Amino acid sequence: MALRVTSNMMSNQVLRNLNKNLNKMSDLQNQESTGRKLNKPSDDPVGVTYALRYRSELSANSQYQRNVDTALGWLDTTDSVMSQAEDVMNRLKQLSVQASSGTNPQSALDSIGAELQELKKQLSDLGNTQINGKFIFNGETYNIKPYDAADPAAAITDTGAVEYTVGQGVTFQINTSGNDFFGPKGGADNVFNIIDKISTAISTGSFTGIAAEVSHIDSRLNKMVSVHAETGARTNRVELMQNRLENEDFSLTKLQSKTEDADIAEVMIQTNIASNIYQASLSAGAKIISPTLVDFIR
Repeated sequence: MALRVTSNMMSNQVLRNLNKNLNKMSDLQNQESTGRKLNKPSDDPVGVTYALRYRSELSANSQYQRNVDTALGWLDTTDSVMSQAEDVMNRLKQLSVQASSGTNPQSALDSIGAELQELKKQLSDLGNTQINGKFIFNGETYNIKPYDAADPAAAITDTGAVEYTVGQGVTFQINTSGNDFFGPKGGADNVFNIIDKISTAISTGSFTGIAAEVSHIDSRLNKMVSVHAETGARTNRVELMQNRLENEDFSLTKLQSKTEDADIAEVMIQTNIASNIYQASLSAGAKIISPTLVDFIR
């Protein structure tokens, strides 16, 4: 049995095809204007899922990179302070050896004693170094000044760890306790105790007392260098983490681009093709559907 094709059926079919071609052309033009092939979830539901995942990972990666930058700032400051403190210790040793020789007049010893007090102030200032308003040598209580200028030898610095999350499940300590670097309270090789003892020995003319502190200076300086080396190792690791995060950022951005971004050259070609198809559909539809009743009667 033959199917009877009516004019209404033909008109509906032509309109459906015209709308289909128009929608396709509109989608391509939208991709061309936005530069993205995913403009709404229905464009590619699976692709949208991946795109959202890449965006989430990129956002987390950006936060890790900010954490790494902050950690490197802290570590670079610590490294600089430690280098300066070691220079002060070397000068302290030089003055102590000079004062212990027994050939200096009292005026020279007084000058050495005055310089020792300046070195003590310098070390105290270094111990109170801040970055972004945080004291770097006072652990988790970084809002409290660790070294009192009146009696820095009595300082007990906090040993809590200041940690930054620099990767997925990677937490990293960046701080050093002041007592680990400058010496514990009451310690024979505490830098401030050393200076106080040398100053006392100079004022009393005890050359053996001055000489006795030279070994303590060497002991503390060796510990300072060891702690400094540990800080350098931490810096190296954070820098490696920084490179890793930069590589991950590049890889994720590339994957996101492949998922979301349109190939503009290809889209332009497809848009021209879709436009030609649409124009051809209009032309064919005009011939199939009689524009007037007179043409239909004819």
